[in-house]
Amino acid sequence: MNVYVMKKILAIPEESINVNRPYKLALYVNSIVKLLSYFVYLISFIAIICFVVIFIKYTYLIYFDKKNEHNKRELEDKRNKVIVISLLTSFITFISGLILSVISQPRNVKPIIYIYPKKDGEKIKIKLNKPERLTCTYPKYKDEWNVIANKNGDLLDEKTDKHYYALYWEGNNHSNLEFKEGFVVKGEDSSKFLEEKLEILGLNEREAEEFIVYWLPILEQNKYNLIRFQTKEEINESMGLEITPKPDTLIRIMMTFKPLMKPTEIPEQKLENIERKGYTVVEWGGVLNK
Repeated sequence: MNVYVMKKILAIPEESINVNRPYKLALYVNSIVKLLSYFVYLISFIAIICFVVIFIKYTYLIYFDKKNEHNKRELEDKRNKVIVISLLTSFITFISGLILSVISQPRNVKPIIYIYPKKDGEKIKIKLNKPERLTCTYPKYKDEWNVIANKNGDLLDEKTDKHYYALYWEGNNHSNLEFKEGFVVKGEDSSKFLEEKLEILGLNEREAEEFIVYWLPILEQNKYNLIRFQTKEEINESMGLEITPKPDTLIRIMMTFKPLMKPTEIPEQKLENIERKGYTVVEWGGVLNK
């Protein structure tokens, strides 16, 4: 799903399904890692309980049980060894749980950026304000992207001297992804739903088709999906964009979704109808929230 993003998906839609297979595998791996983190936290908790129990037991035997007055030194040594082992186990498992939790956190998947200036040959700078969250970029992102853009969306990267139709990035998402509103959509109805909503959100036919071709195989494999489009504030909190010169129209779409086995009641999200005017920058991507 990394190098494929720069290919003309519209011309080879069957390849887009192959693009999603690694992502589907990644979802299973993510679930396993998350379960492992819970298991590790449980071990850490048990280790703390063992520490408390052992400390109380040996303290009683050493200081209150007169039968053990002759071997206090031996009991103290045993207590200290067990306490050290319990604390080390608790500490190591807790840190391991934190690492696994970070690994399994939500990710912004396949955000790509299209640029349409008013005239050909426009020099444009794109800066991502939280580069420490990036996990993959294409072309390679370092400090910023500097491109020469044409009206048809063609981009010439000044560092690589290569042409692209979009800029690609992927990164960790630390936002609180709550579903207080959204849409419950049958997996089989995903294409119709996306066609309708993406038009409202301002994507043109080509952008909408690329969005659908990528996400449709993922959404259709679920019986139902709980879908919500993040607000501008949420998207900027996750990864802000600094664009120079500033576009007349900036469209940022980040779809958050959660697989469901059965439908649930949730207030419907109200979407703002976006009209494209003048120099336009468009970005779309998605986040799986388990």
